[in-house]
Amino acid sequence: MRVIITCGPSHEPIDGVRRLTNFSTGELGLLLAAELARAGHEVVCLKGEGAVSRVEPGAARVVEFSTNADLLARLRALCGSGARSADAVFHAAALCDYEMASAASGGAVVTAKKIPTSAGEVTLTLRPAVKLLPELRGLFPDAKIVGWKYELDGGRAEAEAKGRAQIAANATDACVVNGAAWGAGFGFVERGGGVMELADKPALCAFLARWLGARK
Repeated sequence: MRVIITCGPSHEPIDGVRRLTNFSTGELGLLLAAELARAGHEVVCLKGEGAVSRVEPGAARVVEFSTNADLLARLRALCGSGARSADAVFHAAALCDYEMASAASGGAVVTAKKIPTSAGEVTLTLRPAVKLLPELRGLFPDAKIVGWKYELDGGRAEAEAKGRAQIAANATDACVVNGAAWGAGFGFVERGGGVMELADKPALCAFLARWLGARK
């Protein structure tokens, strides 16, 4: 099967030298890429430029991306690469929720390529960045698509509910939930199914390889 994995953080520029980003090492996606490559799948791993993990992805092909829009362009390119553009997509990347709209100081818009510290206090106006998960079903209509949901507030029931809401809203097949709301490890929520609890990243990757293998 041909598999696409996204991992690591995107970034959105504030100016020519500063950026907005999320914290993500990319380790989970690289571990999954290696696991699926060992299982005999053809894997393309789209990794954020800011990912610092040194995990080797095995035989997977790694392509770096920068912004949300750049990742979307790379996914569209893969979508047009043939009838079997993807049999499965694992969207684990930690993408920016916001991008820069403008910067202002003293009521005046700052247009410098590098905002000078002499500008004093600067107000940044952010707007929602492009979201990729809602685009995936249109790009890969026949693929198995798994999203990720990282939640901090509430408990496991709330995290699971948000995972199921993500599945329903984006026509995906499953969602991996984690974060403080879930607690230790990961939860795998499948459309129309129960919840599988996985203790750590290796356990999750091994499970996802089995899950995908059962769908050949």
